[in-house]
Amino acid sequence: QVQLVESGGGLVQTGESLRLSCAASGPTFTMYAMGWFRQAPGKEREFVAAINWNGLGTYYSDSMKGRFTISRDNSKNTVYLQMNSLKPEDTAVYSCAASYGRSWNGPPTRYDYWGQGTQVTVSS
Repeated sequence: QVQLVESGGGLVQTGESLRLSCAASGPTFTMYAMGWFRQAPGKEREFVAAINWNGLGTYYSDSMKGRFTISRDNSKNTVYLQMNSLKPEDTAVYSCAASYGRSWNGPPTRYDYWGQGTQVTVSS
């Protein structure tokens, strides 16, 4: 069982930055690829970015590429999402997720554990 807890969300203005964190419980963090997703009100959940177990493989949604950076610190059981040049359309609840396995052929298609999310609001 892996528990994921996101933090770092908040209210920012257009153009500002935020760094989200996702802390994972348990000793097996390095067995999981990690992903970030977001869901805006009235919209479906959207993939943001993913990272493999050792941080050497990453994948981004085209719409976030260049503005968002995913990273992880396995010594802290934490994955991060650095978000720069934020826009009002980035407003959403951001959640992290864990996908068991070390193989990497791009973003996982299935995730085993999910966090509850953190709200990001970007004002215009």
